[in-house]
Amino acid sequence: MLNMADEDLIYRMTKAVYGRLGAGADARLVEDLVTDLYGIARSGQDAAAPGAGRIGGSGARLIVTAFGANRPGVVAVVASTLADAGYNIADLNQTVVEGKFAMVLLAEAEEGASDLGSLKDRLNGAAERLGVRIYAQREDLFQSMHRV
Repeated sequence: MLNMADEDLIYRMTKAVYGRLGAGADARLVEDLVTDLYGIARSGQDAAAPGAGRIGGSGARLIVTAFGANRPGVVAVVASTLADAGYNIADLNQTVVEGKFAMVLLAEAEEGASDLGSLKDRLNGAAERLGVRIYAQREDLFQSMHRV
């Protein structure tokens, strides 16, 4: 859980990145930049260090969102992709409105879980196969960045 100072730092970093890149900046690029900058600010690690954006060990939490045209198997594919990468679903909410599917879930990394970059690659592959959009973001960054 982030303290108020960390949340404020992430908020200010996100605002600064969007300020430089513009409001139309790719959300994934902004997230990756803020993740790396936050890691540097908190631990002094080098931005190019392997795993700079790593989510961490057991108990680390992600927000995963999926949306697109409704079709069979979206929840199953996302759930199995998370399970194969070592993540447990802690909470899930999904709905279908006029043929459009939307899902938000909270996932927790188990010991030895894949790093966030690897998980995002797996989810992107699943999204392409399903014809939907799937995003994964650290919970703390998700909460702070959506204040912008």
